[in-house]
Amino acid sequence: MKLSVIILNYNVRYFLELCLRSVEAAIHNIDAEVIVVDNNSADDSCKMVKQLFPKVKLIENKNNSGFSKGNNIGVKAAKGEYLCILNPDTVVAEDTFGKIIEFAETKPNCGIIGCQLIDGQGKFLPESKRQIPTPNVAFQKLIGKTDNYYLNQLKPNANGKADILVGAFMVIKKRIYDEVKGFDEDYFMYGEDIDLSYKILKAGYTNYYCGHTTIIHFKGESTLKDKIYAKRFYGAMAIFYEKHFKSNALLTNLIKLGLNLASLQSRRLKPVNVNIEKSIVVSKTEYKTRYTKLKQPVKFISQLEELPKKAMIIFDSESISYKRIIDLMKDNTEANQNAYRIWLKSSNFILGSDSSIGRGEVVNL
Repeated sequence: MKLSVIILNYNVRYFLELCLRSVEAAIHNIDAEVIVVDNNSADDSCKMVKQLFPKVKLIENKNNSGFSKGNNIGVKAAKGEYLCILNPDTVVAEDTFGKIIEFAETKPNCGIIGCQLIDGQGKFLPESKRQIPTPNVAFQKLIGKTDNYYLNQLKPNANGKADILVGAFMVIKKRIYDEVKGFDEDYFMYGEDIDLSYKILKAGYTNYYCGHTTIIHFKGESTLKDKIYAKRFYGAMAIFYEKHFKSNALLTNLIKLGLNLASLQSRRLKPVNVNIEKSIVVSKTEYKTRYTKLKQPVKFISQLEELPKKAMIIFDSESISYKRIIDLMKDNTEANQNAYRIWLKSSNFILGSDSSIGRGEVVNL
């Protein structure tokens, strides 16, 4: 088997369903399996997977054991030559896995491969490619200097070496994952992707960023920016420095400063309000009666030549490819001041996110 896609889920049933639909399309011509590990969700995620995705291997944990342990459980059940660690609040393009594996097989010493991530507004997420967060680099980030934290010299659409990749999407050979003992279970949530990337580098492999394929990461579903996030993130960084850098008084004070600053910053962060004047449904078929729950006037069009402004664009994923949806979102971000939703017609709901720091929106039609 070529590929095992491992998705760790916790209480994001609708985002998981959309993710699995996109993965289905992306593995159509690949010898692959999909493994969903559920960390004791309180919603009906597991019931949905059993009913709608009978071919998916579902592992139901009896408790929330965290990101690292949950993914490691999934990897143990995997049979693929390659692993893809994938967040449930993502949407992949139809050619994503094919492009990544093709790229990997041109790099004989390849470790982890990441790709270009955009948020629910189509904006590039700079954490898609990062440099090693040494204590000095981390301190610079705390005071707002991110040039040495993010790999800004590598353009979003380019391919190249990248030391640190994001855990929302990672592709790696299973033998290498096993060689470095996978995700470190001392991390509960956050920091484990930095740790794994760094361990791969220390083992003598090279990590790569492949900007020639893009996925959506709604992000707010799995990474709420609040006080709890700040404590967990900087607590995880403290573990990282303790494991990989010499501990000292300066480093301890840096972590404390990070916790305090991040806690203050998280209180100031507010989700973006998008001023929407109309809704545009991109679909081959009109279902106007289904959209009575939307506040704005609804217009149906079969294809988009040019995106309007200040509109909610609702993409029918059964009429338009995920790749095309992603490209349209990427190419029309701030200029049009739009919101974007994806309509899963078979289940009759729309979802999306207007902010990477807050929960997304799910509307059952």
